[in-house]
Amino acid sequence: MEIRSGTATINDDVTLYYEDIGSPGDPPVLLVMGLGAQLLLWRNGFCERLVSQGYRVIRYDNRDVGLSSRLDGKRADGGLATKVVRSYLGRPSPSVYRLEDMADDAAALLDHLNIDRAHIVGASMGGMIAQIFAALHQARTATLGIIFSSNNSAFLPPPAPKALLSLVRGPGANAPRETVIDNIVRVGKIIGSPGYPVTDQQLRADAIESYDRAYYPQGIARHFDAVLGSGSLTRYDRKITAPTVVIHGLADKLMRPSGGRAIAKAISTARLVLFEGLGHNLPEALWDDIVGELKSTFSEATI
Repeated sequence: MEIRSGTATINDDVTLYYEDIGSPGDPPVLLVMGLGAQLLLWRNGFCERLVSQGYRVIRYDNRDVGLSSRLDGKRADGGLATKVVRSYLGRPSPSVYRLEDMADDAAALLDHLNIDRAHIVGASMGGMIAQIFAALHQARTATLGIIFSSNNSAFLPPPAPKALLSLVRGPGANAPRETVIDNIVRVGKIIGSPGYPVTDQQLRADAIESYDRAYYPQGIARHFDAVLGSGSLTRYDRKITAPTVVIHGLADKLMRPSGGRAIAKAISTARLVLFEGLGHNLPEALWDDIVGELKSTFSEATI
């Protein structure tokens, strides 16, 4: 699989690292990953399946993660507990940047690649970014795929406390490498798919790859603030006109299935696909099924 890599300058503060896979002449698919997650979580094998179906795949690191720009030292006002309560009520909070800014990052990346229109696929926080993108950039959105995400509408059931705390209470920026890797493995076990378990050996190998490529826990906090800073996304969902598939796991303890159901209810063009045993990851055993659902939706629009 040929991978072309590069960087795109978005503005004075942000440069995005991206990888471009497949034939430049094929219909493009933009993959948007979630909170604190590097493009690595769009696994090569998953991307290969899309490429083999005749698509050009672009995956990238969001701002503040991976090899993209880090907004070092920038902090938002307000306490976390207050922001979480406001989020439960569907209300926004102060943040360094919002999901809207990250959606504009995605649009600027497409500009850099001279892509007018693409299939947009987002996972977790990336699914939130994708919803905003599809609403604000309707002409550029051929179809929309949203995987284990939410629209943060008011009064949705919150994440399981253990799952949420596993993300927001990491070992810290100065923790030893092995401590961080152990924690990444622990988080993977907590939020992963009980119906499709990953071996400890694979979890550790993935954790080592992630740490050695780019460990930057400060970015996770700003990503979390971006989610809390945008509030409910239902106002965007009502504007989406692109064919949409919402994919969610019934065993997801971080983004409850109610989040996926809320998105599907709010987007008039959406269909909902639920998988038994799927948690908050993309297990290899389901790659063909998920790609099949995405391709079915892709086929509803031409580029």
